[in-house]
Parts: sequence; C-alpha cells; structure tokens
Amino acid sequence: MPLELLPTQWLGYAAATCTTASFIPQAVLTLRTRDVSGISLGMYGAFTFGVALWLFYGWRLGEWPIIAANALTLCLAATILGTKLIVDWQARARRRAAP
Repeated sequence: MPLELLPTQWLGYAAATCTTASFIPQAVLTLRTRDVSGISLGMYGAFTFGVALWLFYGWRLGEWPIIAANALTLCLAATILGTKLIVDWQARARRRAAP
C-alpha cells in the first residue's frame, strides 16, 4: 500500500500535526517580543537535543510522521532556543558595558 495511508499512519500524522503546531504560537511570540525571561535554557536545550534524537530515530525507522513532526519541531524549538541564547548574551553584554 505505498500510496494509501493506514489508519495508524493517519493517527501518527494527526498527533504530529497537533504537537508540532503547538510550538508555532510560542515561536512567533518569542520572535515578536524577544521576551525569553520565562524560558528555561536547560529545559529548551535538552528538549531541542531530544527532538533531534527523535528525528534521527524516525529517519532510521523510515517513519514519515516521526520525521516530519520532529523536523518541523526541531526548527521551531531551535528558533526559540537560539533567540533565548542571543537575547541572554545581549543582556549580559549590556550589563558588562554599563558603568
């Protein structure tokens, strides 16, 4: 059945869509406001690394719902993590430069 999706695959794609889409509002808000004060660097670092591992796992299995969801989630989580790192670095630099 190469062109037909099994009911289980539909379930995987539905779950992947919901969990991946849930990161979009946070990524948009973070980029828009640059407010990262409530974001834990340790948690987002571990989460982003975990998503990368899930992506690799899905790739090894050849499971497209896992691959697609984790590729998109990795992009969104890395965007939030990158913004957190940049904003925190800029804040530290401003504090060091202040008299």
